[in-house]
Amino acid sequence: MEFAALREEMVDSLLHEGTALPDARPADAAMRAVPRHEFVDADHRAYTDQSFEHQGTRVLPPSTVARLVAALEPREGDDVLVVGAGVGYTVAVLAEIVGPEHVHAVDIDRQLVYDARGNLADAGYGDVLVDCRDGAEGLPEYAPFDRVLVEAAAVGAPPALLEQLADDDGRLVFPEGTGDQRLVSVDASGETVGVHGPVAFAPLLVDGEQASAVERNRTVREDRERAAKAAESRRGWERDWIDWDDY
Repeated sequence: MEFAALREEMVDSLLHEGTALPDARPADAAMRAVPRHEFVDADHRAYTDQSFEHQGTRVLPPSTVARLVAALEPREGDDVLVVGAGVGYTVAVLAEIVGPEHVHAVDIDRQLVYDARGNLADAGYGDVLVDCRDGAEGLPEYAPFDRVLVEAAAVGAPPALLEQLADDDGRLVFPEGTGDQRLVSVDASGETVGVHGPVAFAPLLVDGEQASAVERNRTVREDRERAAKAAESRRGWERDWIDWDDY
């Protein structure tokens, strides 16, 4: 199977059909080079414009990746942080543009971090740094970053990520909103410098919500804790049965 030809067809199709942004460069050139089949277990379907599920996360379709990269406007040599490494495909596209040693990625899910590292190494981008972190806290030891991409929705740009953004022409791109979302780019002050159309992303997770966590749903845990406290606080006939064996 000639994957290179499939990549060419994929990008040509996206540009011809207008699925991606009209001016997708440099994303189009990078996507022609990155072997997407190393990141999704789908054979020839890796080069169709569709998403896949993997370990509780969504592998973005190529058209969405093109939109994200176009909004980010990365340049060769830029230091880039990706929040939400996922399987590593978007990370690889950015590495193709700026250089693998300039790309850093974090994900809150440890299994996804392992998978992304392996995928990136197999695809030839082993110099990318991928770490298991709370994405909202970024990667301060490698800051400042010229570009920060958040692949998860938030009401506003996380303050820690803004602090890690370069003051001079730094750009942070993220899906803004919880219901109706739009892709926005902001500068280091948090001011919106671009709006790039509607999107639909899962919310930015906090520790305990990732798929690999022992307890993903905080509401379940909180309900259980409240029930235990309520039981301990019972008085009168509700507790009498506990003491029957003492009589």
